[in-house]
Amino acid sequence: MSTSRTRTWQRALVTGGAGFLGSHLCERLLNASVEVDCADNLCSGARENIAHLEGQRGFRFVECDVSASTAPERLPGPYDLVLHFACPASPVDYLRLKLETLDVGSLGTRNMLAIAERDGARFLLASTSEVYGDPLSHPQREDYWGNVNPVGPRSVYDESKRFAEALVTAHVSVGNADAGIVRLFNTYGPRMRAHDGRAVPTFVSQALAGEPLTVAGDGRQTRSLCYVDDTVDGVLLVAASHSVRPVNIGGTDEVTVGEIAHRVVELTGSSSRIVYVDRPTDDPQRRRPDTGLARELLGWTPRVPWEEGIKQTIAYFATAQATHEPAP
Repeated sequence: MSTSRTRTWQRALVTGGAGFLGSHLCERLLNASVEVDCADNLCSGARENIAHLEGQRGFRFVECDVSASTAPERLPGPYDLVLHFACPASPVDYLRLKLETLDVGSLGTRNMLAIAERDGARFLLASTSEVYGDPLSHPQREDYWGNVNPVGPRSVYDESKRFAEALVTAHVSVGNADAGIVRLFNTYGPRMRAHDGRAVPTFVSQALAGEPLTVAGDGRQTRSLCYVDDTVDGVLLVAASHSVRPVNIGGTDEVTVGEIAHRVVELTGSSSRIVYVDRPTDDPQRRRPDTGLARELLGWTPRVPWEEGIKQTIAYFATAQATHEPAP
């Protein structure tokens, strides 16, 4: 597969490949004739997300904790692309798996860098907009250092990703790694889990069930939603580039959480009411990426309007509900 004039991939390793975003990456790579090893310990991912891929030529699932010292032995490769996307990404998961979240950002990142360096592969770290914390600068540019509480409840996720970025940067600086960093903002779409604590799947599942939509705080905090297809495009463009700098990939339409809830009710035709609950500690007030670097470096801009993406997400959850199969 080639997504630039200078990158051709034959075999990829996707960690966290049975998760929401990881499964979409596995699928896209397979469709481009890239062999894929999908590594996941299933602490927050699900085999259902990759069931349609298992049995396909070139696809292999390895149930593996990438933070374990034995991980490089269990993933012998060789690979020419390593996408490190393993990490509990929703509040429900990383607050339940605090030490595991810290481990995968530290030990897991180091192990996967070792594999990439062993094989001479391009390495890409999935980082997050959460490295900016509750930002004092808006929109968030890649050169903004962030406003993060290092001992708050969200710190297990925020600081895990910040440390992972530092680790990747150090490996690049000493000349051992061909590595990049992508900072993802509010990706959503099919294969999200119904009750993972993030706004879109929570609202959609509640609306379809006729339950009240639970909006945190006054609902005025903002998010910049990016449909999963656009995120995958951006991730693979960063992977195919030679960038070693963090690159923001996220939506450019900033909407309030309250607005998302109201539109979900309208688009589902639900009779659900909206209720307001306590806002989580350190929940960011504003979130919007400056995507100028991705546009200039890669020619990337999101193409799917957030409301159209919401419709696709509703269709996915409605189908799962109709077949009595809970969204993974």
